Amino acid sequence: MTDSSPTPSAVNAVPAKQQQLIQTAFALFYRDSIHGVGINQILQEAGIAKKTLYHHFASKDELVLAVLAYRDEVFFNWLEQRIRSASSKEDTVQHWFAALDDWFHNRVAELQEFRGCFFMHSAAEFTDPAHPVHQHCAQHKTRLVSMLSKHLGQWLDSRKAKKLADDLCLLKEGAIVCAQVQGNKKAARQAALIAQGLLISAH
Repeated sequence: MTDSSPTPSAVNAVPAKQQQLIQTAFALFYRDSIHGVGINQILQEAGIAKKTLYHHFASKDELVLAVLAYRDEVFFNWLEQRIRSASSKEDTVQHWFAALDDWFHNRVAELQEFRGCFFMHSAAEFTDPAHPVHQHCAQHKTRLVSMLSKHLGQWLDSRKAKKLADDLCLLKEGAIVCAQVQGNKKAARQAALIAQGLLISAH
């Protein structure tokens, strides 16, 4: 899959009203689900006229895709920044799960209150793998694996880096579900302990 997410400069270049719509829609979708939120509710919360909405987005699905792109960029930039300073593969794993632990405990202002993975929720609402929303969610997950794999590639060969990245992302997904569904806010720290065994086999 290709990465169609916008660059940070592209996100920053979005007109103010359009960005306001996207951010308002994200907050509502993340809290109440995409199908549970109507266009009128978004307009009321954003204080924007319907004409303005349809000037920027031809349909609700177009708005949903813009919201996914917005969340993808915010989440990706945050997580990449958290592991960028790691000085070893072991340090990378520590940074990876420490970042998740901060998210689960609402210590990451730009991600808003933790309510699980927005991309998991969205893919569950658009279950057809061919639907653009579902595909965007899959691209987000692939993008995170690629980012982590590239970073681990500083200390491992490409095959081992990709395998470890896949495994760490699988642990990440499980930790997110445990934190949201079961209320287990220690899930990231538990996953970090499990990851220590993966590091041994990655040598």
